[in-house]
Amino acid sequence: MKIDILTLFPEMFSPLEHSIVGKAREKGLLEINYHNFRENAEKARHVDDEPYGGGQGMLLRAQPIFDAFDAIEKKNPRVILLDPAGRTFDQPYAEELAQEEELIFICGHYEGYDERIKTLVTDEISLGDYVLTGGELAAMTMIDATVRLIPEVIGKESSHQDDSFSSGLLEYPQYTRPYEYRGMTVPDVLMSGHHENIRQWRLYQSLKKTLERRPDLLEHYDFTPEEAKMIEQIKQEEE
Repeated sequence: MKIDILTLFPEMFSPLEHSIVGKAREKGLLEINYHNFRENAEKARHVDDEPYGGGQGMLLRAQPIFDAFDAIEKKNPRVILLDPAGRTFDQPYAEELAQEEELIFICGHYEGYDERIKTLVTDEISLGDYVLTGGELAAMTMIDATVRLIPEVIGKESSHQDDSFSSGLLEYPQYTRPYEYRGMTVPDVLMSGHHENIRQWRLYQSLKKTLERRPDLLEHYDFTPEEAKMIEQIKQEEE
């Protein structure tokens, strides 16, 4: 995958040099390029200006971003504008992006963008219902969530298939050594070696956790017969 990032602050992206994303780059599975569009500004390196018609704050000018975008070698990229008014980023969207060969992120600052910038864009995306100082942190979050889903980036595909949200449910509780710690022990079923019982326990715990913490995820969830029976049992136990 090739990722190009248009930003005023390329130095903010140092976390992408480490952990899973950094290893993906070392393996040659990922290429990331940074483009400081201030370098493309024609007017004394000014990338922002006052909005026509008046109003608060400053807007990013179209020219620096268009020129930086034009200079990128690309074929058919997915172009993502980080915008609080965009579609909310989630796990299915990360899985969708992981199938792409080219991604371009446009990170803004100030009060917003000249609307004409959006003619370059295929996707307007938000992390949630809040406003960040700029798009860099949002872009890093999206890149991290996406890159880890690329085949061969994580050793075992099941490592991310069992993640919360990948299945539509929150992830079940997990334990490791020691068996007993400060009076707390590992559930016996996980020590049994009985794979089917372990699978059923994990599914039950995922359903229970999701019902308790994120019941909204179950509103449109497509239950299997086994899951439907379990969720009814969980509801009865909580009454």
